[in-house]
Amino acid sequence: MKEVNKRFKKIQEVQMSKYGFNTKAIHAGQPDFQPNSMSTPIYQSVAYPFFDAKEAAAISSGQKPGFTYGRWDNPTVDAFERRMAALENTEAAIAAASGMSAIFLLTHHLVSPGDDVVSSNRVYGGTFGLFNVGLKKMGASVNWVTNPESIEAWKSAITPRTKFIFVETPSNPGLFIADIPALAALAKSKNLPLVVDNTIATPALQQPVLLGADIVVHSTTKYICGNASSLGGIICGSKELIDGIRQNDIRYLGPAMAPFNAWLTLNGLETLALRMERHCHNAMVVATFLEKHPMVIGVNYPGLESNPYHKLIKPQMKGVSSLMSFELKGTYDDATRFIDSVKVFTHATHLGTCKSIVTHPASTTHSAMGEAEMRKAGISPSMIRLSVGIEDEADLIADLDQAFSSISSKGKA
Repeated sequence: MKEVNKRFKKIQEVQMSKYGFNTKAIHAGQPDFQPNSMSTPIYQSVAYPFFDAKEAAAISSGQKPGFTYGRWDNPTVDAFERRMAALENTEAAIAAASGMSAIFLLTHHLVSPGDDVVSSNRVYGGTFGLFNVGLKKMGASVNWVTNPESIEAWKSAITPRTKFIFVETPSNPGLFIADIPALAALAKSKNLPLVVDNTIATPALQQPVLLGADIVVHSTTKYICGNASSLGGIICGSKELIDGIRQNDIRYLGPAMAPFNAWLTLNGLETLALRMERHCHNAMVVATFLEKHPMVIGVNYPGLESNPYHKLIKPQMKGVSSLMSFELKGTYDDATRFIDSVKVFTHATHLGTCKSIVTHPASTTHSAMGEAEMRKAGISPSMIRLSVGIEDEADLIADLDQAFSSISSKGKA
């Protein structure tokens, strides 16, 4: 058992060190695998033999480090969890099969029948569905904050039965940016945890815990993986929270991250900061182009000085990521024609990959919200969402330009 203790000691030393972001993205949480290797090994196993019955009981109860069954622990997944905890400045983390399963696990753990959750309505469509429909099936409810720019609006939504405050910032697809320190202060004054969905920014650009948040969730499927190869989600928080989920919820609900997906995502983490730098550069070029285009009503990208959230960038972010949306001067049909005309951008319901992606939220990612709720969240029939990749910027601009031309030429015809 000396080797096990030595391995976990090394994990702790690396995770808690004061290395820079890029160093931690490559080394943090790396166990001392025997034999060691340059790449984290994939433990494609559902179970791990015990030395004896005493050890089995100690590991199963959490009294001793070790691995038991693939539904709640795995050495490859463990390395990924520890690395994400280090990058998000939390004590621990637990990975899940997808971003939505991570948010569900957290909600299931914190909420009981009769409770409520306070959330901005500027959230991903799946999150909206979980809170709006799923909470009812759990005997709970959501109090939507439809004016999330106002701290008073958040304050008035909190009730004695509120269990946590949830905010997605930047939000998908409207790019709302929350004042995290102000929300954190409100949450602490009410003795409530503040949960931040940091999917769009990633810890390379924004670290919510350093701004006062308590829990961070991600769809690691997006920028953290970076190449659209694997689904995944993660919850980063206190050891008490993560141990509680690992000892209870994930065992009987079962949305575990696959070892191969953890391995793919670990590889993506190694280049995260470099990719985000390129994503941000290209996105700024595209946003500037769109803002000046006569066929665009408005661009939702906080990197632009004209954006109402621009003032929040410098105090809490290193960059704005590559997600943006814009209002096309036209109709639902014009928006879909524009999307059908692009050649470099890929039409998909995804974001955060090296490839640039174009999406029509009203007919895909957010369609389940319904017209009325989409309108409240600022999603119009002519909104187009872009996830700007790391291709050559000139090619991206040329592709968008020809797509605009195809709409105007059809209009003349």
